[in-house]
Amino acid sequence: MYRCGDDAGIMPHIHLANVACGFHASDPVVMRDTVELAADNNIPIGAHPSFPDKQGFGRRDMIMEREELAACVRYQVGALKGFLDAAGLKLNHIKPHGALFGAATHREVVANALADVALQYGVPVIGIAGTVADKVYKARGVTIIPEYYADNDYDSSGALIVCRTHPKRDPDEVSRKVVRMFKEGKAPTIDGKEFDVKATTVCVHSDTPNVVEIARALKEAMKPWA
Repeated sequence: MYRCGDDAGIMPHIHLANVACGFHASDPVVMRDTVELAADNNIPIGAHPSFPDKQGFGRRDMIMEREELAACVRYQVGALKGFLDAAGLKLNHIKPHGALFGAATHREVVANALADVALQYGVPVIGIAGTVADKVYKARGVTIIPEYYADNDYDSSGALIVCRTHPKRDPDEVSRKVVRMFKEGKAPTIDGKEFDVKATTVCVHSDTPNVVEIARALKEAMKPWA
């Protein structure tokens, strides 16, 4: 009955799909349809769990104990897994959403809760290299897929800025940043500095206003590394 972002427009241009599991966006019918859409485009599907914050679109931080948070994430991943099982598909990865992703970069309790669930399902987790999450995942034998955010900014220390909304971005500028990241391992901060970055996957958000144009441009720019 509703849409949140142009998933149909994005899907032909991406290599992995992170599917919301109901706690920040989506519902059972939308999850079913999104799984079918990704499958039709031969796109591997990962669970995109969040803090239980639908009103804030999962972009507000929350303090939860490890066991409670692991249960929250397990519930969401299990829901998506049900739709994948029905379609005869496998869960490819887990990608924390919004504030949950950000919290994992610097709080061990959050990273460990995510690792608990990843180990249960035997899948990798998307994260940021060199962070607390990276160290926790590696220590516990969870594979991390290091990521760079194409339509987010980074602060002066090189830390990801998790924002509430995503403004329109210039696809050419975004592509240039991503190409440089792959070639030189460098990326800009909001104050004109640079930081070292290592990533094998690049994130774009379905609620960025011109995300289809960005995804299309990035797919072309990233061909040498795809």
